[in-house]
Order: sequence, then C-alpha cells, then structure tokens
Amino acid sequence: MAAPPELTGPARDVAGLAPAPEVVQIEVGLLQNFCEILFCPDTRAAAIVDPAWEADRLLRECEARGLRVTHALITHTHEDHIEGVKEIVRRTGAVVVVSPREAQALAGAGGARIDAVDRLDIAIGRRGVRALDTPGHTLGGTCYLADGYVITGDVLFVSGCGRTDFPGGDTAAMWSSLQRLMALPEETRIYPGHDYGATPTSTIAHEVRENPYLRCRTFEEFRARRKG
Repeated sequence: MAAPPELTGPARDVAGLAPAPEVVQIEVGLLQNFCEILFCPDTRAAAIVDPAWEADRLLRECEARGLRVTHALITHTHEDHIEGVKEIVRRTGAVVVVSPREAQALAGAGGARIDAVDRLDIAIGRRGVRALDTPGHTLGGTCYLADGYVITGDVLFVSGCGRTDFPGGDTAAMWSSLQRLMALPEETRIYPGHDYGATPTSTIAHEVRENPYLRCRTFEEFRARRKG
C-alpha cells in the first residue's frame, strides 16, 4: 500500500509499507560484493538484488529454497553490481527494476523493465519493498526499503559511504541521500552493497552513532571527509 500523499519527508518514506520479505545476504565475487535474495515465504516469489559474478550460485540458492525469481532489483549500474543481470533474466524471466536515469546501462539485458522511481512499491509475492531515490554515488542510485530493513547498495556502508568521484557521482546529492537514510527508524537494519565494515550488516542507530560520514554536522565537513 502506497504512503498517503499528504505525508511528507521521513513519514512518507515508511508509511504503508507492505510486510517485509525474508532476506538472505550472500557475498559474491572478488570485490566483497553483497547480493540479497528477498522472498515471500507464502508464495515463494523472490527478487535478487544486484546480481553479479556468481549468477549460478544465486540461482542455486533460490532453487534450494524452492523460490521463483520474479524480479532483479538494481541499486546502481556499476559493473560489479549488474554483471549477472542478463543471465538471471535469461534463465528466470525476471523483471528488472532500475532507475530510469541508469536504465541505458541495462539495454542489452533483455526482458521487461520497471522504472525505480522514488517511493515506488514493488510487490514480491505478498510482501514488498519501496524504492528510495538516493543519488550521490551514481546519478540514479536507489535503495530498497522494507519494513525493518533497507538495502543500501553503495550509498551507505557499515562505517562508510560510497565514493562520489566516479562519473555521475555528486557529493551534495550523497549528503542529501545519507540524511534521508538517517531519518529512517533507528532500528532499521542496513544491508550494504559491499562487506567493507566490521560486520556484514548494521542498524541506522549504530551508523548514526559510529559512522564518521554520518557524524558530520555540516555539508562542508562531509565534503572535506568525502574526497574520493
């Protein structure tokens, strides 16, 4: 159920969220990438977030759980996050959900596509997630919010945040995106795009307290710290 239009800001981000899919976090490849399999325990419908490097393994994990892959959710289109999309689509018919500002990078992946516009609700069986427009690392960076957790891609890491010096990066946009994530309920668990921290997951509360990028009090302080 979409958030009521009269709500604004953080309240609208979390209002009316569907029940959260179950989540399985898997590290793949040589760059410490994380993929997530999100699934509905009732219908066994599933989405794979940022499929790359080990498509066979991801599909085996789904098969072992009796899951049917219906969607591929893309946080951003750097190659280490989309390398396996074409194979996943070919073998499952999954619908690709990606920001319209980065969709061209997946023009050759085939299959159907959904634009991950801000606050789009995506059904995964009887569960669901909501797209949050979070640029900064890339032009069309997208996080996927569920009731109780958020998939942050390369926007927010455990004890870090994404670089802004790649094409499409924008330090001011990253600052705004991080402020948006900081406003989520403090118990919200984060699932980042890489295993760069002391733990594979964290919470908004922990990151607000400990993450040096989130502890910056002004944009100028953040910009000085985030130079690469």
